[in-house]
Parts: sequence; structure tokens; C-alpha cells
Amino acid sequence: MMHLLRCKTPTAVRVLDLALPLAAIEDLADYAACEVFVFKSDQLLGKVHIDNLYQNLSAHRLSDAIAEQLFLLLAADATGQGHDRQEDLLSAVVPALATGPASAKLPDDVTVSVVVATFDRPEQLRGCLHCLRSQISPRLVEIVVVDNHPASGLTAPIVAEFPGIVLVNEPRQGLAYARNAGFVNSRGSILIATDDDVTMPPDWIERLVVPFSRPEVGAVTGNVLPLELESEAQCLFEAYGGLGRGFGPVEADTKWFTRSKRHAAPTWKLGATANAAFRATMVQDPRIGLMDEALGPGMPSGVGEDTYLFYKIIKAGFTLVYVPTAFVWHTHRKDMAALRRQIYNYSKGHVSYHLTTLLRDGDWRVIHHLLWDLPKAYLNRIKRRLRGRSVYPVRLILLEIRGNLAGPYCLWLSRRRVRREGKSEFPPSPGRIECPATETNRTSGNSHGRAPADPAI
Repeated sequence: MMHLLRCKTPTAVRVLDLALPLAAIEDLADYAACEVFVFKSDQLLGKVHIDNLYQNLSAHRLSDAIAEQLFLLLAADATGQGHDRQEDLLSAVVPALATGPASAKLPDDVTVSVVVATFDRPEQLRGCLHCLRSQISPRLVEIVVVDNHPASGLTAPIVAEFPGIVLVNEPRQGLAYARNAGFVNSRGSILIATDDDVTMPPDWIERLVVPFSRPEVGAVTGNVLPLELESEAQCLFEAYGGLGRGFGPVEADTKWFTRSKRHAAPTWKLGATANAAFRATMVQDPRIGLMDEALGPGMPSGVGEDTYLFYKIIKAGFTLVYVPTAFVWHTHRKDMAALRRQIYNYSKGHVSYHLTTLLRDGDWRVIHHLLWDLPKAYLNRIKRRLRGRSVYPVRLILLEIRGNLAGPYCLWLSRRRVRREGKSEFPPSPGRIECPATETNRTSGNSHGRAPADPAI
């Protein structure tokens, strides 16, 4: 049974590297619970939750938790034999998980553009750009920042601190407008989308682009981990589902897309554009195109612009690959009012996205999803909460239902706004402030990509 303290009090977020001797975690006196992200060197293996109840964690207890939660279920597949002692289990399983199947390398001459959309968050943007400039990559990497509120004057001075970064102004508000402006003004063969409130390890780009060595891969998404869980709102967002999509790789292709004639293809489980990459040819393909500006944050519809782009890419016959080891750290909203707005928008956007696939793509599976799958899921979640098997409050589930009901009207409002403000299109707009693309910094940085202690970073 999940303990209510997990959301009522802060949860510590810590990183543990199994390539180093296992040591106690001794700074947990203010925390009732701890989320430990387990690495081996630079390889993310998974997450372990421990209810430490304001006590420090000994190396022995960490070993027990890792063996119980992370490796026991994988031991048979990874080693083909049983182990009586945890030390044997760790030594046998970790190398098998860390190595994995060999992947072909993407040629060094394939160029990348990283598009960061921002709306008046200068300090968070600065931290993100520091991490992007610390990427280690042999290829040419262009960084494009899209200012979605240039009238404020807050973004341009931050970009000016980083010579060589391209600034694009997009005054039409909406995340899809901003991302599209970045895409059409980018010059890379691979387009990477990320948010201004994330930080990343220095090998993030190279981990994310590896699957593009396969010609059928049109998009790649990565994991999104919580940077901190200090407030109730941050903990509840993880209980809601967060932005990460687990620690196992996923491939979504035409077979995945059509495997059910009744249930909608669950594209919303494939990741988010806080951490996603696309071939530039995807947004230029007339079957796919740019993001739908009527969907996404900044529009009445709320979200869905990324999910619909995933949908169109897979429907067109390409493969989307989820790479859990290509991760970023995300700063969740800290106060409950912001969390409620976020969840309400997500719920509006979920319905808006599905109605878009129905009206534009003739996907009748939407009807079953909205009228059966979704209500059934809410009923099951309410039952879990009432039985004490979940910390996620019923009041937030009811807020999600309200958002779903508002979805159709909000999609209509969004479509009207796009008709009024116009759609994004090629060729590039005059909003690009020309700067030469630069190679990424080749010096190593924080090995796991978490934000350093200096608040300016």
C-alpha cells in the first residue's frame, strides 16, 4: 500500500552509480521517502522507491531495495540462472542490462538542430542552454531558441549570453506555433525538441539520435525524470503519471498502430516533446507536416500537439522508438494551483487530440476510447484511491473528467484562433536572427545531467 506521506511531505530524488562502491545516503533527515535513480556509469538502469521515514539509508538497505525492486524480475532473463546472494545478482545482472544489444552508430556528418521553445522563463532557459552547450557530440549541432513572447524582452538577453545560438521570434502564442517556428528555421537533418525547464547529461544528444541509423525510424523519444519532488504538487504529478514512460525500450510501427480495431493506438504513452527527435523530412512530408497549432499549451485545447505528430508519423509508415536511457531532468510545477491547471489542460488536450484523429483521419476507434476506455479507467482509479492503493486524490480525477468534458468546446475555440492567426508554413519566416551553427562543447560536464548547485546554472 502506498504511503500518504509520499505526497504530503517532500520526496528525496537521488542518483546512485553502481560502477562505484555502494555507500549510504546520509542526507535524508527531512524526507519520508526517497526515489533513487540507479545508473551504472552513464547507463540509466531504473528507479527504486524507498520509504525511509526520515532515516538515512545504509548501503545494506540500498542493496536490498535494488535487488528486490529492480533486478529480481529481470534476473532470469538477464542471466538464465538463479542467485542466492544479492551481490551475485547485482554483479551478474547489471552488466547484462548495461551492455544490451549493439546499435549502429549514426554517421558523424548527420547534423542536428535542437529547438527550445520558451515563454518568459529566463533563469530556467539559462540552465537549459548551459547543458546544451555542454553536449559532447562529433556532429554539427545547431541550437535554436524560439521566443514565444518577444514583446517582454526577457529571452533575448539570455540568448545573447551564448554566442552562436539562433534566436527565432514567434509572437503568435502557443507551443505548437513556437516549435513549428523553430522547425522551419532549423538547418539540421535531425530536429530535436526540448523544453526550457529541463537539464540533460552531456551525452543526451548522441543517445537520442542513435536509432536514426535505421532508415525506417522517423521519430525518437526519450525518458523524462523528475529533478526534484520537494512539494506535494510535484509528488502528485508523478503519481498522475509524470512525463517519463518507463525504463524499457518501445518501438511503435504500423503493426503497433493497427493491432487493435477497437482500441485507439496509445500514442500518448510514447513520450513527449520535452525530449523528442524527428527527421527533418517528417515535417516536410505532406502526409505528416508540422505540428497542429490548434493543439498544445497556450491554446484553449491544452495539449496534444506532440501526440498528434507521433500519430501522423506512425500512420505514414514510419517507426517511433522510445529510448529510456536518453533522459532529461524536468522541473515539475511546485504549487497546487499550477498543477491543477496543468492536469486540467492535459485532460482537455487528451480529448482534443482524439477528436482530431477522428475528424481529420477518420479513426473511429476514438469513439470506443472516449465512451468506454476512458470512463472505465477513471472508475478503476477512483476505486484504487478509495481502497488506499493510490495516493492520487479523487478531486484531481474529477478535475480530469471536467477537462475531458470541456475538450470539444476548447478544440473549437482553438480552431477558430488558428483560422484567425494563420498556420505555420515553409519557407522560414523572417523571425530568425542569423547566427552560425556551432559545434557542441567537447568538455565533459555533470555526468548525470542534474542541475549543479549554482542557481545560475
